[in-house]
Amino acid sequence: MPAAKATDATDLAYLNGFGNHFESEAVPGTLPKLGNAPQRVAHGLYAEQISGTAFTVPRAKNQRSWVYRLRPSVQHSPFRPYASAASTTPRLVSSFHAFSPGIKATPQQLRWDPLSLGEKDEREADFVDGLATLAGAGDSQTKDGLAIHFYGFGRDMGRKSFYNSDGDFLIVPVTGELLITTEFGKLHVPPQHIAVIQRGLKFSVDIVNRERAPGGIARGFICETYKGHFELPDLGPIGANGLANAKDFESPVASYEDTSDDWVVVNKFMGELFAYEQRHSPYDVVAYSGNYVPYRYDLLKFNVIGSISYDHPDPSIFTVLTCPTDSPGTAVCDFVIFAPRWLVAEDTFRPPYFHRNCMAEFMGNIAGTYDAKATGFLPGGASLHNMNSAHGPDADTFNKASAAELRPQKVGDGSMAFMFESAYQLATTKWAIEESDKLQQDYWKVWQGLEKQSDL
Repeated sequence: MPAAKATDATDLAYLNGFGNHFESEAVPGTLPKLGNAPQRVAHGLYAEQISGTAFTVPRAKNQRSWVYRLRPSVQHSPFRPYASAASTTPRLVSSFHAFSPGIKATPQQLRWDPLSLGEKDEREADFVDGLATLAGAGDSQTKDGLAIHFYGFGRDMGRKSFYNSDGDFLIVPVTGELLITTEFGKLHVPPQHIAVIQRGLKFSVDIVNRERAPGGIARGFICETYKGHFELPDLGPIGANGLANAKDFESPVASYEDTSDDWVVVNKFMGELFAYEQRHSPYDVVAYSGNYVPYRYDLLKFNVIGSISYDHPDPSIFTVLTCPTDSPGTAVCDFVIFAPRWLVAEDTFRPPYFHRNCMAEFMGNIAGTYDAKATGFLPGGASLHNMNSAHGPDADTFNKASAAELRPQKVGDGSMAFMFESAYQLATTKWAIEESDKLQQDYWKVWQGLEKQSDL
């Protein structure tokens, strides 16, 4: 498919489907007619393979792409430590052992007001400099676990590129429309969309339609998975259709830059940032072929499924994407959303019930009011209910829902919340607990108004 002739971010063209083997050419006739690495690539290009899995994993799980570029990626200066231009405070964490530097593990139920790095820091930061780790588990070196990050930035990346050797990024914007330039093309990712940029793929993040971002700042959340890749969840008895449909995922069409400008490429490796210089654009891919390709998804296209009789299914019914562990049915991360939906169940307490989960639940609010938390859980805010820590609706929500007339009810109009749910215990960072001024110290009090109601 030829490259999009885009005049702005909303004019970009995409390839539809999840996990497909795509082919895209900015210049027709670039892709080899036979095989992947001909003796001479058309137009004097270089063939380069980017692998997302070991070569020998089962075919159904194998992920790799061939790119055909103006110059090979290996043509760059030596790596050096990267120093942030915006802050001297290290905010990224890669190892979450309880006694590691930067970690403050706690089972306490936690909630944050809308997060920020501080207006001054965010105005001076680009996407790379505006990353801060909130929580996680495991270790990127052993490729096991995950990290949850916040980002806040006000500057475009310019001639700076980034790639992550530690894991995949699932990016959830809250404010600010993102234009993500990748080696495979461009993705427009406004709030209520997500983007997934896999391990090793270079990308840059800019803000578009800046007037729509409060204060010109882009903020959001990232789930970084060290192990495996995101998949669509199995549907089981639901059948062939529903939840996130494969046809609604979009990958970029090939486009390329031919420049001799100076670029800085930043690499996240074992939690540290390194950089090198090169005198050509990292986005010089003229054509590509493969299934290891970044993508975006519009959360409003999610096909919500629920009970039409009584009770409500477990919130796993709202899973958009899952990154599975080696144990069937458990996940490094399930990405779950709470989208606008109808509630019709009879004789049923309709908000989420009280529970103690064997999974850890990190939630964020993108827009509107979340139906289980009437107050205190604002767009841009977040909560963490760790493994086996009890939680559920606050006292006000419980009392209102217990007395409500059970008629068909549309909840969540104009709202969107999400959850990163993990089978791992999530250790929190000192930045999230001690250095951020957004932690709600009195969150535990929201349940203290629940009175004994039994007459026993």
